[in-house]
Amino acid sequence: MNKEISALEASILRNNNEDVILLDVRDGSELEICRIENALHIPMNEIPERCEGLPLDRPLIVFCHHGMRSMNVLHYLESRGFENVINMGGGIHAWATDVDSSTPLY
Repeated sequence: MNKEISALEASILRNNNEDVILLDVRDGSELEICRIENALHIPMNEIPERCEGLPLDRPLIVFCHHGMRSMNVLHYLESRGFENVINMGGGIHAWATDVDSSTPLY
């Protein structure tokens, strides 16, 4: 599976596959500005102690603000045995510009 997809591709994948989990690794303060509905929120710094609760058998699309932190989380999760992890390139910023224009930019 490709390691990175666009926000539009993530939206299509999520709409066509109910098993897909969007994993938001931004900080809580960023979540207050905007969020993607029904995304699972685990701040990046909490991933090590909470990743065992994530399913190994479902695709995880990880995102942050622009896509750098989420790529780091992807590499970490892969090192822990996760094989279905994809980074959403451009993060929630790309989601706001390419998928849902009602999402506030910051």
